[in-house]
Amino acid sequence: MESGWNALLTFLADGLTGASWWQALVVALVLTHLTIVSVTLYLHRHQAHRALDLHPAAAHFFRFWLWLTTGMVTKEWAAIHRKHHAKCEQEGDPHSPQVFGIKKVFWEGAELYRAEAKNRDTLERYGHGTPDDWIERHLYSRHSRLGVSLMLIIDVALFGAMGLAVWAVQMVWIPFWAAGVVNGIGHYWGYRNFEAPDASTNVFPWGVIIGGEELHNNHHTYPTSAKFSVKPYEFDIGWLYISALAKLGLARPKKTPPKLAFGDVKPVADEKTLEAIIANRYEVMASYAREMRATVRAELDALKARSADVSMLKTARRWLHRDDDKVPAQYKAKLEQVRAEHPTLAKMHAMREELRRLWSDTSLTREQMAKDLQAWCHRAEESGIAALREFSIRLRALRPA
Repeated sequence: MESGWNALLTFLADGLTGASWWQALVVALVLTHLTIVSVTLYLHRHQAHRALDLHPAAAHFFRFWLWLTTGMVTKEWAAIHRKHHAKCEQEGDPHSPQVFGIKKVFWEGAELYRAEAKNRDTLERYGHGTPDDWIERHLYSRHSRLGVSLMLIIDVALFGAMGLAVWAVQMVWIPFWAAGVVNGIGHYWGYRNFEAPDASTNVFPWGVIIGGEELHNNHHTYPTSAKFSVKPYEFDIGWLYISALAKLGLARPKKTPPKLAFGDVKPVADEKTLEAIIANRYEVMASYAREMRATVRAELDALKARSADVSMLKTARRWLHRDDDKVPAQYKAKLEQVRAEHPTLAKMHAMREELRRLWSDTSLTREQMAKDLQAWCHRAEESGIAALREFSIRLRALRPA
């Protein structure tokens, strides 16, 4: 009898595996990473944005794993995320730090998600095309808490008392990284490759913890792309997994970020040039931003050579290449002063806004837009500003991909 109790106590303490604490930690990290991969590949890229097709076996595995480790319902997640894109940074966005504040979204992002999941209008309006088969209706959606309860039993059975800690890590992983970091910090702090019409940022260029979701500004710029990385120094581990699944016949990407295609420089920009510019407008504006930053550096060097004060220009340079509505109010007066003191920067800013209006003004005909582009290129090349001239020549070499 005593030996039986000892065996039971040993099982409760060590579980079936008898793993050490560090072995349990490794397993917990592997399991949580699989959960992140399931979120980014299945819920996000496959279900919410239809950026890739998944083989039914792969899709069902991810769906089962998320039921087991998070209890999230596919229709709820996809609907809430689609609404986030539709209402981004506006009233109605389910989890924008620009609306709710960064502290609210970072620390209570999971609560915001659960509150929105109860909104039937959100689910009906944005939840179309998600699984509605027998197992979804009778198990995954109907008994969403059963999965995480089974996961608790499995963790305790495998690791004994340590299994409680493994399960706890699994339960907080998605609320912290997805709801807190991606939805919160990803719209508040970080770097931006593109002037997407929201506050999205890339949290960092290289990471594995969030499955590629850290490249949030890239995603909001090209939401239907299955690949999130766009720069040579960026790494999207989610895309690595998609590529591996594609080789196995388990996935098929539909779209990737567009790339600028160049041909011979045309004598004048035409409608095909216009088509290429509009299709690649975010990349075009990112290229223009690089020219502005280079011009700012040249202006700074000129000021330093004269031992002049550079503090104002240093403060303003972060915002000179940004859309006017993205510039914080406290910097607007400084930017006006900098542009007044630096005619080259003022000209480049004015030309940037004119270029942006080419695709912003929906009242113009295609023919008129092409004429406006030709006039823009002429003014840029006659401006006497080398950066503008070179940029305009590159525009005339653009062609549709």
